[in-house]
Amino acid sequence: MKFSLLKTAATVFILSPMVAQATNGYFAHGYGVRNKSMGGVGAALSQDAVAAAVNPAGMAFVDNRLDLELELFSPHREYTVSGSPTLAQGAFPLENGTRESGDDYFVVPTVGWNHRLDDTQTVGITLYGNGGMNTTYSNFANPLCQGQGSGTFCAGKTGIDLMQAFIAPSYAKSFFNQKFSLGIAPIFAVQSFKAKGLNAFGGFSTDAGNLSNTGRDYSYGAGVRVGAQAEVLPHVKLGFSYKSQIFMSPFSYYKGLFAEQGDFDIPESFNGGIAWEIQDGLTAAFDVERINYSSIASVGNSLLPNLQAAKLGSNNGAGFGWQDMTIYKFGVQWKQNQTWTWRGGFSYGEQPIPSSQVLFNTLAPGVQQWHITAGLSHELTKQDELSLGLMYSPTQSVSGVNPLSPTQSIDLQMYQVSLQAGWSHRF
Repeated sequence: MKFSLLKTAATVFILSPMVAQATNGYFAHGYGVRNKSMGGVGAALSQDAVAAAVNPAGMAFVDNRLDLELELFSPHREYTVSGSPTLAQGAFPLENGTRESGDDYFVVPTVGWNHRLDDTQTVGITLYGNGGMNTTYSNFANPLCQGQGSGTFCAGKTGIDLMQAFIAPSYAKSFFNQKFSLGIAPIFAVQSFKAKGLNAFGGFSTDAGNLSNTGRDYSYGAGVRVGAQAEVLPHVKLGFSYKSQIFMSPFSYYKGLFAEQGDFDIPESFNGGIAWEIQDGLTAAFDVERINYSSIASVGNSLLPNLQAAKLGSNNGAGFGWQDMTIYKFGVQWKQNQTWTWRGGFSYGEQPIPSSQVLFNTLAPGVQQWHITAGLSHELTKQDELSLGLMYSPTQSVSGVNPLSPTQSIDLQMYQVSLQAGWSHRF
């Protein structure tokens, strides 16, 4: 029965589109409803079969179980332009006013399964996603196009959509009477991307025919996550994990947009944390996460001077100018009794977009810094549990000068909310 359930869950996951989630850049603020309800902690606190998405070593302390989750996620993105447009040759002004992105509601699945081989070894599989580079701006009348087009960049309806899905089989083993564990999770990734309304940048591209409006393209690749957990004092556990860069095949339909002929690898990241069971049923956890966005040229390269020195799609072509992120997470969990468990937490990370990079990032306004979370679990039977999680990421903005029309300023703004539900079955 359990393999039938896993097969069904995996099929649903694979057929469901991965979309934007509550984001640190375009990484999710956490994985799994329990840890996401605690601000995203998870390096040292593993509670379910989604644990391998943060630290595969934690799967050694997870029982035989299946976790199925769905999140209703709602990001609200907009940009505002003010100031007189620069009309000199070579300038690229935007129409003044506020433009809101459409497509504000998404459903995001997550699946986790874990099986104990014996008292010290487990195997599992975790299916999860990332997103966050997602916008859709309407095809509005734009007088700056002078009758040669419409929309944000005078090329019609404008926006991009990046989706990433991961399948991570895992193996974990505990040592020293379950005081220490090691884990490994190969990561197999698929990502998709499409862009619209960017044809006006054709003169800046090495391949204007593969710059925009070429449909949805797919990219495939692999990497690995390794981790360790250790109980260093009674009821105090440390955890650390490392995810390698995930090397992806290039987006051939967009080799005239992304640097290095369409390359869009997924950056490496580090997670470290501590979990302390303060008293029976009360646990606090603190994590630090580091994401090295700047190591990926298509993400980390700045717009200028790259756009002037090398065309889009070239090895040194312009990107989104994202900086590396360090995120701090804190969460608390109280197991009131055998039936009810309550959770809360928050996370903070300085958003990755400098004020000098606002023009391109009208397409990808990943400016969120704070995530405030809460949740609960209710045991339905000895085998089944229902969990709920809420997240609110308050309005955050970044403002800067339009580098291709320096008499204008651009303000990017977003806030996010989500509701997540999960059903868990122990075997």
